[in-house]
Amino acid sequence: MTVAVLALQGAFSEHEQALKKLDVDCFEIRQNSDLNRNFDGLILPGGESTVMGKLLHELALYEPLKQKIQEGLPVFGTCAGLILLAKEVDSGLPHFATMNISVRRNAYGRQLGSFYTEADFKGLGQIPMTFIRAPYILNVSGNTEVLATVNEHIIAAKENSQLVTAFHPELSADLRIHEYFLNMIKGR
Repeated sequence: MTVAVLALQGAFSEHEQALKKLDVDCFEIRQNSDLNRNFDGLILPGGESTVMGKLLHELALYEPLKQKIQEGLPVFGTCAGLILLAKEVDSGLPHFATMNISVRRNAYGRQLGSFYTEADFKGLGQIPMTFIRAPYILNVSGNTEVLATVNEHIIAAKENSQLVTAFHPELSADLRIHEYFLNMIKGR
């Protein structure tokens, strides 16, 4: 199994480290030619969704990645990656718009609004969660399944082969969320 990690900006190296701890091959997508490699899943990391969206277009990555996601490529979006996948974004235009979720950007405020908690994640129990300028999901539709909530806000969801978290599991030693994603790839 090989997982590609979008490496335009943000916390991509931490995802790569988590994958390596799980003995999973991974590589970075930085330019269009990287899409010529075979990969079984894609991680869209946290960072700045507006910058990532702009770079996806400038580097001719947007259309081919959107097509792969629409064709069922398993994709895991954390924080900004969640925003990239959302069909509706409260401030700004959607990017890939492949997941039936509506999102509030920077929902917990600026950098000072960052926080850590532990909460239940469906099927996994208590998970450590680090939120940094995090969004949350306002609502879901279609067959989107809510996987976790914090303070009555949806912070993790799954729809078909798409998984999103508002928090950063790559910043924890707990690898269960990455394992969850890898099991989604295996189950495809």
